[in-house]
Amino acid sequence: MMRRFGAPKQRNQHYTPRPGAYAILASGLDVLITHQGGVFDEYQLPGGGIDAGESAIAALHREVMEETGWSIRNPLRIGAYRRFTYMPEYDLWAEKICHIFLAVPVRRISAPIEPDHSAIWSNVHTATKILHSAGDRHFMQSYVRDL
Repeated sequence: MMRRFGAPKQRNQHYTPRPGAYAILASGLDVLITHQGGVFDEYQLPGGGIDAGESAIAALHREVMEETGWSIRNPLRIGAYRRFTYMPEYDLWAEKICHIFLAVPVRRISAPIEPDHSAIWSNVHTATKILHSAGDRHFMQSYVRDL
């Protein structure tokens, strides 16, 4: 059974499955995270939805590049969690299935191309406190414990 974080599933609400790939991008005691501004104003693990026909690894590379401008290597899946949420940008009630990877940031290729996103370097201990999603914080805390 996959662990759930956040609000429980609401009765009588239809949720669309929305798988996604997200990464802890570590370099020593620092991690590369993203800040999504605008209406969200939150810190997140870089990543996002896996498109139809796309592998989780391909989605991870694409989403990290879009949200941070960085290339990555050696992605290793370390777990997954689910959360039930409303996604206003898609007008969609979603069951987000978040696949979490550990990967190495290699090189900054460009500025983030995703609107309202900024790439932020953070100490791992700070990241465990500022990440918006409880699931993201859980996996970051697990990573810190394993250091």
